[in-house]
Amino acid sequence: MFQANSENPFKGPHQSGQTLTAGADPGSASGAMIMIHGRGATAESILMLANEFGENSLHLTAPQASGFQWYPYSFLAPTERNEPGLSSGLQAIHDIRMSLNEQGVPDKKIILLGFSQGACLASEYVARHPARYGGLIAFSGGLIGDELNPDSYMGSLDHTPVFMGCSDIDPHIPEERVHESADIFKRLGASVQVKIYPQMGHTVNEDEIHSAKEIIQSVISV
Repeated sequence: MFQANSENPFKGPHQSGQTLTAGADPGSASGAMIMIHGRGATAESILMLANEFGENSLHLTAPQASGFQWYPYSFLAPTERNEPGLSSGLQAIHDIRMSLNEQGVPDKKIILLGFSQGACLASEYVARHPARYGGLIAFSGGLIGDELNPDSYMGSLDHTPVFMGCSDIDPHIPEERVHESADIFKRLGASVQVKIYPQMGHTVNEDEIHSAKEIIQSVISV
């Protein structure tokens, strides 16, 4: 299973993409959030979601996917079909994380957030690169692949807070995959909260925003 690294970084379609930043300067921020947009969306659009959190002490950063998608097929397709976009996207997140570390922001102060395809990519990054993060917020997403093998994910998330919210009728994200993903995060030692919302569309609701705020507060208050 591919893992991004800095010594021999993967080079693919997303390495030439623009990364946008907003919020506080990394040196003075109370934490950082890496925000991953969904299919057909933009870095600008996912950054706008931060307005819902009412917190301006975070440093925000959002990479832009090439062609407005991180990988071409469903996240339920065999992973090899979604290459090189999948590995390129994972490397893009890794590079941002390493840059934040170099600027003095430790992993425990970094929250990864994504919506839809972005939630899948952020979730996959955290599972493949376990550490004690500030948190993972996955709005309508889950781990990637036609089948999930828990033994493929090794290491410890050391009580990293993980929130996964999704509709029970989401046309893109089967509820079963959300639960399967949550089980793997629990196996890796994360502190996992799953909320399934009856009859909700493919969107983010106010209760999910509230749960995200709880993770944000746990990071900035330390």
